[in-house]
Amino acid sequence: MHHADYRGIEAGETQLHHIAQEHQHTIHVALVGNPNCGKTSIFNIAAHAHERVGNYSGVTVDEKVGTFEHGGYTFRLVDLPGTYSLSAYSPEELYVRRHIIEQNPDIILNVVDSSNLERNLYLTTQLIDMDITMVMALNMYDELQRSGDRLDTTQLGTLLGMPVVPTTGRTGEGIDRLFDKIIEVFEGRDTQTRHIHVNHGEELERCIKQLRTELYQHGFSDSLSTRFLSIKLLENDRQLEQYAAEHDPDGSVMAMRNRIADTYRKQSGRRLVESGEGDQRHIKAEAENQDIESAITDAKYAFVRGALAECYEKNEHSTLHALTDKIDAVATHRWLGYPVFLIIMFITFFCTFAVGQYPMDWLEALFDWLGGLVGSAMGEGPLRSLLVDGVIAGVGSVLVFLPNILILYLFISFMEDSGYMARAAFIMDKLMHRMGLHGKSFIPMIMGFGCNVPAIMATRTIEDRKSRLLTMLVIPMMSCSARIPVYVILVSAFFSKWAAFVLTGLYLLGMVMAVLMAKLFSRFFVKGESLPFVMELPPYRMPTAKAVLRHTWEKGKEYLKKMGTIILGASIIVWALSYYPTGDNRREQAENSYMARIGKTIEPIMRPCGFDWRQSVSLLAGVGAKEVVASTMAVVYATSDDEAELLEADFESEENESRIVELIRGNMTPLSAASMLLFILLYMPCVSTVVAIKNESGKWKWALFTVAYTIGLAWVVSTLVFQIGSLLI
Repeated sequence: MHHADYRGIEAGETQLHHIAQEHQHTIHVALVGNPNCGKTSIFNIAAHAHERVGNYSGVTVDEKVGTFEHGGYTFRLVDLPGTYSLSAYSPEELYVRRHIIEQNPDIILNVVDSSNLERNLYLTTQLIDMDITMVMALNMYDELQRSGDRLDTTQLGTLLGMPVVPTTGRTGEGIDRLFDKIIEVFEGRDTQTRHIHVNHGEELERCIKQLRTELYQHGFSDSLSTRFLSIKLLENDRQLEQYAAEHDPDGSVMAMRNRIADTYRKQSGRRLVESGEGDQRHIKAEAENQDIESAITDAKYAFVRGALAECYEKNEHSTLHALTDKIDAVATHRWLGYPVFLIIMFITFFCTFAVGQYPMDWLEALFDWLGGLVGSAMGEGPLRSLLVDGVIAGVGSVLVFLPNILILYLFISFMEDSGYMARAAFIMDKLMHRMGLHGKSFIPMIMGFGCNVPAIMATRTIEDRKSRLLTMLVIPMMSCSARIPVYVILVSAFFSKWAAFVLTGLYLLGMVMAVLMAKLFSRFFVKGESLPFVMELPPYRMPTAKAVLRHTWEKGKEYLKKMGTIILGASIIVWALSYYPTGDNRREQAENSYMARIGKTIEPIMRPCGFDWRQSVSLLAGVGAKEVVASTMAVVYATSDDEAELLEADFESEENESRIVELIRGNMTPLSAASMLLFILLYMPCVSTVVAIKNESGKWKWALFTVAYTIGLAWVVSTLVFQIGSLLI
């Protein structure tokens, strides 16, 4: 080729580069890393997003996509689920691997936790096997510096064949430099980027080469990386075994894999026997278990340790690690861990109720004033009733509990971000296994205190199907924030002096019922063995106020959005059913309304639980969303003469009780209120949760089973409490 041709190519490449910049060329970047490494923090800062960040595994259970501009490029950033490897043991591992293979991102951003280098770099070695372009974000670098550990990042990058950029996702330090480096790599200007092979040792490399040659001969392309495929086939990866079988109908590739694995096992076993000293029977038994999969894992860790030996020096006298150990001596103690957990739960619910009472009273006064203002400004008629009794009474009766819900989320966010939630799962593991659940089941169950839907989705982090399905079935026992309005109304009316104890008791009872039902289901409905519990305990971190408040407000916005859609719509429907057909007076109208007819139809079924038609129809309305129970009660009681009588009494009283509390106190007893609290706790989850169970389990059978058993359980428990209580009181 002539020199002019070369100049023409160079000019063409330069022109293409300018065109790419002019058109804001997109760089596709996938974030891959272990749970707790800080991927989502980097994603949030870079993409200006507000995805959930938690200091425990399983927060990101699906990919999140964000776009932003940087350095003349448009970045399409994908936050993939956290995973410890690219094997085929968990949904996260399969999901991440499938995304890399099928989507083929331009750059893999491998996020690594600086405080757990050896464990994090195991995943890095598997990514290297895939022969993909990578940049490493050495995240939480501030913790490594505080601990006194020393790391030569340049040397580490040279050994791994990729640039290494220190970052602190918590503060955003190093993020701009990280994406500058990604642009350098994308444009081919980075000097450290090179393709390397993780050396597994002479014998394993010979096995990999043999199988790779066989793959080439049978037409397997390098788009998947035949080296990666060879290693995974030698590791008995079922998904890729199926892939190989589909592209090799005569089975010669798998036959070659089996011969290589058998030969390796025999040779390594023979060497172990020949070189061994001591009990020969023990050595022979161990030799029979020298499988190639374990050898590949050992070789990868040996590579990681060898690399770190050249560039990393650990400070054995770190105060950071010592502090974590001191706290864990109490928080994860065999016996002390349980009372510590109970105390934290009690403080959470005490503050939710006691501190939240003040802003709740202010909001109640605001809606009472607003209802009075609208009522006095309008004449009698359906529009006035709609606004006062439907919209203001219905939505207002639920909206006043926004402070309580924000406080609850504030505590849960703090526990998640600090690292305590992982400890809670750890101390509960033994109890969970006795009840047929998995230690990892505890995290989705705790998440259920916020909302059952993401909790159901978080069960994807549980590897074995049995534990995953059992956890889905019992998560509805967890008291989601939608139940708080009903809890607070009933507790305020009858048990205000013991509010924190009653609320804590309800939440704990839900957990107890969950594990008891799991034990029952694991014995009769869901068969199979549970896998052992393996979970990382991350170091304690002080969450930033900005992060905690942002997470809390995100949940608050979801609640407000629900107020303006589901609750508003439900309140209007309930008002219409309660207002029509119209009658001569409010009591007659209420008794003959469509809502009363529905309630009186189901009242005979609910009467053993201690409920009249108003409570019964309120529970029925809560099928769509649990907050609707509170708004329905407010609307149903607001359309009766009872309200006028109680309001007159209220004007003469010095107590400043809310209307709904006074109305309920006049129509229920403490025993029927206790029965209703239990029914609300146990009966069917909202429709969104039912759909989530169907989607995650793959079958309507389990979703409908959840509906049936929760309703039956709620009815039985409430009936027993009310009937036995009636006999004793």
